[in-house]
Amino acid sequence: MQKLPIDQTYVLKTLVKLLRIPSPSGYTDRVVHFMCHQLEQLGVDFELTRRGAIRANLKGRQGSPDRAIVAHLDTLGAMVKGLKSNGRLEVVPVGHWNARFAEGARVTLFADLGSYRGTLLPLKASGHTFAGEVDKQPSNWGNIEMRVDEKCHDLQGLLRLGIHVGDYIAIDPQPDVMENGFIVSRHLDDKAGVAVLLGAVKAVLDAGVELPVDCHPLFTISEEIGSGASAILHGDIAEMLTLDNGTTAPGQNSREYGVTVCMADMSGPFDYHLTRRILQLCQEFEIPHQRDIFRYYRCDSAAAVEAGNDLRTALATFGVDASHGWERIHWNALESLAQLVALYMQSPPLYDRDREQRGPLPGFPTMPG
Repeated sequence: MQKLPIDQTYVLKTLVKLLRIPSPSGYTDRVVHFMCHQLEQLGVDFELTRRGAIRANLKGRQGSPDRAIVAHLDTLGAMVKGLKSNGRLEVVPVGHWNARFAEGARVTLFADLGSYRGTLLPLKASGHTFAGEVDKQPSNWGNIEMRVDEKCHDLQGLLRLGIHVGDYIAIDPQPDVMENGFIVSRHLDDKAGVAVLLGAVKAVLDAGVELPVDCHPLFTISEEIGSGASAILHGDIAEMLTLDNGTTAPGQNSREYGVTVCMADMSGPFDYHLTRRILQLCQEFEIPHQRDIFRYYRCDSAAAVEAGNDLRTALATFGVDASHGWERIHWNALESLAQLVALYMQSPPLYDRDREQRGPLPGFPTMPG
């Protein structure tokens, strides 16, 4: 195994391109096409599920017990809940995010007859009209509406535009890539993880490294609404590393630098042995890292296990400040995570016994007592 250089220009350019493609959960076809084109440019074979989740294939010396590395393409967003008599729109969130981060967001609505620009506003948006009532208004989705930037001031105006209940609303990312390494944007969860996974794949291919076992980069399309990696796996996959955001906040051990290895989230502990392999790689190859536990968090791993897949899972993250809000990350975390992923691809499978879904006791691991 060797620590491989990561192409920073490639990763950051790919990240910005991903961020600019609207992909709220349920409206992901465009970003799926983009990802398939990226894989084609890298010369990586892939296949799609019916709904568009992507399983790429990197051949190794042996075909089993093969492994997967997963990141999700879908993001938070919103949807039209109702058409209002004043020509504005009632909205509901897609995915779990707080209404205070929706207030003031510039958005695109995708209707039957085309797309329209607009803004998400609190119901009392004018200080000149409502004075102190603007500050007293509770921040919740019931107090948010979309103002459409078209000549529509009543219900008929909305209907003439072809706007209906259930239309998708994508939130502008407004990415800012700074020279000091910080990146500020919406939807870094988990498009930064996708860019990291592509960067690691590129590093392995550029170095001409032979992998010990088949590896499947996975790109899911419904993580933010809970189903994630539930329908993209097959029985041969024995271990899966999930790439997602770490929750950098007071009371957490995550940082915006290095790799944050999650030991457990709200769905329970991650696999002991695979998590220790990830930590071992960080220690052996001097990748800065820390450990954390996320109490209000679930990821593709939970969806995979809950769907009945018997596989070992681990979660490695890049620290995100203000996750599901105005998110901020640092290049150091992305580079560290990409280097870890490239090392994991090169590492031998945890246990040869894992190629069989069921087997005898010999070869089954144990934990220190």
